Amino acid sequence: MSIIAWILIGLLAGAIAKALMPGRDPGGCLITMLIGIAGGLLGGWLGKVIFGVHSIKGFFHLSTWIAAVVGSIIVLAIYRLIAGRRTR
Repeated sequence: MSIIAWILIGLLAGAIAKALMPGRDPGGCLITMLIGIAGGLLGGWLGKVIFGVHSIKGFFHLSTWIAAVVGSIIVLAIYRLIAGRRTR
């Protein structure tokens, strides 16, 4: 059940990450949602591996959202590096 929760949180975290890192990205809303899902899953995994905590304490818990947004920002930055090289 926690993977489904991270996917739902990731959808919103992707939009938050895009708002925190404005700029032109190749791709639209679907790419943002996929980045958010991947970032949410990455954030949950990193929280568990690096800090040794079960980072999803609840849907409305602050640490859950911070992990998801940080993961989404990481994935968005990597996506911009890769996609930016292809378009040049």
